[in-house]
Amino acid sequence: MAKINILHVYKTSMPASYGGVESFIDTLCKQSSKLGVKNTVLTLHPKPLKQPIEMDGYSVHQAKQNLFLASTGFSASAFSKFKRLSNDADIIHYHFPNPFADMLHVACRPKKPSIVTYHSDIIKQKQLLHIYRPLKKWFLNSVHQIVATSPNYFVSSDVLQRYADKVSVIPIGIDPKAYETVDSERLDFWRSRLSKPFFLFIGAMRYYKGLHIALEAIAGTEIQIAIAGINGIEKDLKAQASSLQLKNVDFLGFVGDEDKVALLHLCYGFIFPSHLRSEAFGISLLEAAIVGKPMISCEIGTGTTFVNSANETGLVINPGSAPELREAMQFLIDNPKVAANMGKNAKKRSLELFTADQQAKSYHDLYQKMLNSNH
Repeated sequence: MAKINILHVYKTSMPASYGGVESFIDTLCKQSSKLGVKNTVLTLHPKPLKQPIEMDGYSVHQAKQNLFLASTGFSASAFSKFKRLSNDADIIHYHFPNPFADMLHVACRPKKPSIVTYHSDIIKQKQLLHIYRPLKKWFLNSVHQIVATSPNYFVSSDVLQRYADKVSVIPIGIDPKAYETVDSERLDFWRSRLSKPFFLFIGAMRYYKGLHIALEAIAGTEIQIAIAGINGIEKDLKAQASSLQLKNVDFLGFVGDEDKVALLHLCYGFIFPSHLRSEAFGISLLEAAIVGKPMISCEIGTGTTFVNSANETGLVINPGSAPELREAMQFLIDNPKVAANMGKNAKKRSLELFTADQQAKSYHDLYQKMLNSNH
């Protein structure tokens, strides 16, 4: 079978940047390469490397980022790079939101089938959205296929509903094998540091993650939480913890993969208090589920409650409610059999719906379908 050449376009990429979309692209490229897909990623960087970066299953081409405005990079040299790389591609795979990719698509008008993975609505930049809306509309009208990452997000997104006739749902997946083996030294290290049963959060400390609500929730209780992650509002959170005189929160900073797996296996349960729709899916929920941990998340109409099915794999609370989060954590502590059963259900559900193999196969089938219909 002939290889399918896919050009992915996103604002950032591993190894220069680690985030939810970057992790998604990395996993998809790794797994789909095993199915005969040749993946190339075009991204921006303030100090780009001249040569492509060879990753596991794909190569990354960096164009120089000349301007960064409203969470979006812009590049003059990207236009020529995009034209050259798109000539060699069978399909162009955009990752939304990324307004600069819309500009590339409109300006260069590649004569290739195009697909968009729609990771999230644009939530924060509401004023600039008015200016951007015509370009966004033209872009989404012109692409051939759109993929939503969960049925929940598809149903709750006004934008996706407008393009329902060309939307498919392919859930995000992770590789279960990456979470099976625990480094005994790292496990011992964290067990000695976090001696009491604790709830874990892993992720970037962004404004929509609801971590200020988690700190409020544990004030005046003996419930222990551990927060692994950096960036964003870390200073604000530490100041809040200090003002609340909290002795039951540990800020762990950045943790590598071995530490992350050890912490996931060690924790009692996983909290994910994201309270705004900027949290479109929550890959770290998948990581908690795959090791069999009960989860607590908020109902925000996105993929978080597709991963964490209420009262089956964990508890779902109203967004922004510290009392409800406190009650949910206390309930799991007081009912260890229920918590353990939810953890088992979480693992079973993740293996049924959210593996990297399933994700790669679904995209490969969609790529093939697009090429067949294009011919």
